[in-house]
Amino acid sequence: MRVFHCKWIFVGLISFLFSCKNDSTEPLLAINKNEQSMFNDQIREQYFKALDSTSYYMIQIDTLNTLSKNKSLFLKSREWYKRVEPMLIAYDYENYLSMNAPNLLKVEIDDHQDIRIQKPKSFQVLEELLYDENGFSNKELNDVLEYLKIRIPFIRNNHILISQRDRHHLKMIRDAVVNIATKGITGFDSPMLANSLNEAIYNYETLLNVLTIYKDAFANKDLYTQWKTEINTTINVLKNGSFDEFDRYSFIKLHTNNQLVLVDKTAKDWNIELSKSRALDPTVTNLFDKNFFNMKMFSMQRSPEITEERIALGKQLFNDKALSSSGTISCASCHIEEKAFTDGHAKALGVNGKELQRNSPTLTYAVYQRSLFFDGRADGLEDQIVGVTNNENEFHIDLDKLEEKIQEKPQYKAQFDSLYHGKITNMNVRNAIATYIRSLATFDSKFDRNINGLEETMTEEEVNGFNLFMGKAACATCHFPPAFNGTVSPKYMESEFENLGVPKNANFENPVLDDDWGQYYPYQVVEKKHFFKTATVRNADLTGPYMHNGVYKTLEEVVEFYNVGGGLGMGLDVPHQTLPSDSLNLTEIESKAIIAFMKTLTDKQFENLN
Repeated sequence: MRVFHCKWIFVGLISFLFSCKNDSTEPLLAINKNEQSMFNDQIREQYFKALDSTSYYMIQIDTLNTLSKNKSLFLKSREWYKRVEPMLIAYDYENYLSMNAPNLLKVEIDDHQDIRIQKPKSFQVLEELLYDENGFSNKELNDVLEYLKIRIPFIRNNHILISQRDRHHLKMIRDAVVNIATKGITGFDSPMLANSLNEAIYNYETLLNVLTIYKDAFANKDLYTQWKTEINTTINVLKNGSFDEFDRYSFIKLHTNNQLVLVDKTAKDWNIELSKSRALDPTVTNLFDKNFFNMKMFSMQRSPEITEERIALGKQLFNDKALSSSGTISCASCHIEEKAFTDGHAKALGVNGKELQRNSPTLTYAVYQRSLFFDGRADGLEDQIVGVTNNENEFHIDLDKLEEKIQEKPQYKAQFDSLYHGKITNMNVRNAIATYIRSLATFDSKFDRNINGLEETMTEEEVNGFNLFMGKAACATCHFPPAFNGTVSPKYMESEFENLGVPKNANFENPVLDDDWGQYYPYQVVEKKHFFKTATVRNADLTGPYMHNGVYKTLEEVVEFYNVGGGLGMGLDVPHQTLPSDSLNLTEIESKAIIAFMKTLTDKQFENLN
């Protein structure tokens, strides 16, 4: 076997079949930078095998079987689904979302006349039915089975794994690594069985199979060996762990981050570049790196470059009270820097101290929310600013008038001349303010510095708190790393909203459900009543009071609210609550550890303020 290095990296997968009359050779396979992968057939074969096996066991599940047999068949089908999952995420994301959907109604709203409410029929639903201690109806089970028995072959027969390039397959590996760390080991999609560690093993075995297909494509043979050693070591760590006790902190620090390093090395070894037109920067080698997210993909299209000068201009505008019609408030009135850009009130105060509808959320890491405001009515930071300027109890100023106010100030004119080609438009004004807000995501907290290996100052309690947050307490099933907000990994394309059954009072014995109906408006969809955006827990030590209505003054109260199962767990009538109503059974020591961890998420600039 010989390996040639020129335009392509030639792979010596040449096997000689000897006979008395002739011999034949397989064609040379190569890493191709600009054309479809020569390895597609082999990867597609893996894809088909996993889907066919998933379907094989699913088809055998039947309402006439014993429950024990159905559970056994479900686990086998689920195993093969998990083996195909990395490829589904990469090549058929919509079907991945459908097959892996949580047991929650999906409500899609385009306008008043186009409201679609779908009940999921997924593996998660099937798990909850089969393992529900209270039993289930055969009709409900059969509805889910009928869908999956048809859908899985449909996915196989309508696949698009045809013209992928080698960079797509490497991106698939990277996305799977991120998905395992941010969702796979958290219990996100194994709500009843908490079988997440075993299922992560199935993911990794698929990744190793794909890498083995590429074995001879590595110019540096030692790099493939590093991959094989790393994945096998990772699998052993997972095999030896239990869900509640698993050390997720060390797992991410020692394995996830090392795998991201190996992805980057492999891209260089194969002489390919992963696409940078996605939410994540594919060159970053640490899950909690400041540049893990691709900031450009969380900004408006054709936005000007983020520079220190534009940030500085945005900060000036952010703090300028003259931009409001009353001349008495600025953005900083409700988003005070010393309070991690909140205001310390249960509900924000507008013009003349008038109490507004909801709490002022932190603006730190707001850039990584796909929807803004607690009810998600704004699609981005520039759009969110429109809502503030138009609100009669806030800025209450027409955007054209806002332009005029800024044009009247010579210092602004000079800056806009330099930074926005002399155009003082409301769009450029909003972009400058949004640019400043985008700079408020530093990823330099005590936790970040430790998991990035810059210091070793985390206490045992703080590490335990992270592991509980990511495991037993199920916090990370809604607050996804690394921003710890509701923007869902691994694609980070949408932000989640939850119905927690938040009360209007902090009395755990006699709670009263809050009368703010959240996303029920403006379309008056009952199934969206009491839904609110999942906020970040970064800087949470500084951002109380908590919840959309500021009902809880302390983190201790917040943790207790989740521990008892939200509104339903406290006995309130909360249709469509998304938070499980059963208790987390956290001990006092565990609750304190979670809070200790959350306090390590305070950005460096705020560390000495509280």
